[in-house]
Amino acid sequence: MSAFLSNQNLPNDSSLITEREAKAIQKLQCILNQKNSELKLVTANNEEITIPDSVYVVLRQVVQVMASGKNVSIVTHNPELTTQQAADLLNVSRPYLIKLLEQGELPYILVGTHRRIKFEDLIKYKQQRDLKRRQVLHELITESQELGFYE
Repeated sequence: MSAFLSNQNLPNDSSLITEREAKAIQKLQCILNQKNSELKLVTANNEEITIPDSVYVVLRQVVQVMASGKNVSIVTHNPELTTQQAADLLNVSRPYLIKLLEQGELPYILVGTHRRIKFEDLIKYKQQRDLKRRQVLHELITESQELGFYE
C-alpha cells in the first residue's frame, strides 16, 4: 500500500490554520530541511522513536505544502480502484468517469461485471489532463494579451 499526496489552495479562512500553527509549521519546515539530521519523536513519557526515512519523506512533503498555505490530502490506495474511488480522486462524477472509460480515455479492467482502474493509470491520466488544462489556459492568456484585453 502506498499514498498519493495532493495539494489544493486553502480558502481564505484564517480559522483553518491559526497564526500559532503557521509559525510552528514554518519552524518544522526549517528542521525538516536540515541535512544529515536524524529526527526523533519524543513521547509524553520521554520515550524516543527515530522517524523512519519513508515517514520523513512524506512528513517533509506535507509540511512544505502546508507552509506554502495549501491544503494537503493523503489518500491511501489499492493497486486497483473502483469507479467511485477513481471519480473521487479526479473530482468528477461517477457517470462522467464511466463515459471516459467507455470512450477509451482511461484504461480499465473488468472484475466480474465491475470496472476497476489501476491507480497508476489514473494518476497518469490526471497528470496529462492537468497539463492540457494548463496549456489551454496559457494559450487563452496569450490570445487575450494579443487582443489587448490585458494592458
